[in-house]
Amino acid sequence: MESSAEEYAAFEEKVKRTVYLDNLSPQVTESVIKTALDQFALVKSVKFIPNYLGTSSLPQCALVELESAKKVKEVIAMIRQYPFMMSGMPRPVRARPSLVEMFDDRPIKPKRKMKCCWLEQSDPDFEVAKELKNLTRKHSAEITLMHKVLSKEEEKLATQQAETLKVHYKKYRMIESIMTDRAAHTLARKYNMAVADE
Repeated sequence: MESSAEEYAAFEEKVKRTVYLDNLSPQVTESVIKTALDQFALVKSVKFIPNYLGTSSLPQCALVELESAKKVKEVIAMIRQYPFMMSGMPRPVRARPSLVEMFDDRPIKPKRKMKCCWLEQSDPDFEVAKELKNLTRKHSAEITLMHKVLSKEEEKLATQQAETLKVHYKKYRMIESIMTDRAAHTLARKYNMAVADE
């Protein structure tokens, strides 16, 4: 059923107010996204895009409708500038403006016409259709490879972050032991410096 021009215009406005978030942890929920983004803009709705190609451990993505197109630009600029993470390590969230094609519930564009037909091998468009079919298979293989590469990168990043956390913990323990055995106070008195007890 064809939609009216007003309905389609309202949908296009919704697209402008929506930000596409990618590389989200599988543990991220609607409430996590709302809590994270509510500090920058009023979140009107969150819709996760289903992942039909891979396992549930792969990053997920979502369409987040905000109060205005201006807020979408602000959120995208903020996420690009700072490593913004939701639900822990190691995935920094990526953001970009949404596109009409991302919405599975989009209305049909007014005055749009589609024509379907079977092609014979003798038809000149048959080779074009065959190339498109092969290109689709190639893209599917590339996506599978990209998922493997992303998984390896995330494992490497998680290992790196775990090592950094261990180093920081060791430093904290060392500082704590110096403060508890009063070595810091002894050194402070020797060099005539003040040391806070906290």
